Amino acid sequence: MFRTPRRRIGRGPGSGMGKTATRGVKGQRSRSGRGGGSRPGFEGGQFPLIRRVPKRGFSNARFAATRAIVKVGDLGRLTQPSVGPAEMVAAGLVRRGTERIKVLAGGELKRSVTVKAHGFSDGARKAIELAGGKAILIARHGCDE
Repeated sequence: MFRTPRRRIGRGPGSGMGKTATRGVKGQRSRSGRGGGSRPGFEGGQFPLIRRVPKRGFSNARFAATRAIVKVGDLGRLTQPSVGPAEMVAAGLVRRGTERIKVLAGGELKRSVTVKAHGFSDGARKAIELAGGKAILIARHGCDE
């Protein structure tokens, strides 16, 4: 494969890219250093689009409750008869014990397990009870899920 050689800009008239070094003539964009460009979103002094479009909504990221999700099928791989947040952390299903844990339906549960978590989907609750187990809800910081 033929590879195009790198362009040697500003190396004299013989290179064909000397003098203005492919920057054209004069103007803000031909300059180097601080005067050589404009900030992202700058539209040449025209009122920028980001300021023309109205603001909408808000971000609740600071206070949003993060949930660790565990599937019912993953609980079936554990050997304990009762599974809570500590057992899920030990088994590697949940990263930290500080997160709220929500159990979702996904996979099969073939044995009876008592599961303690901060939330259950309807499908997960049915799957656990169908296998003969119990789904126990843990209240977290005074608020149920």
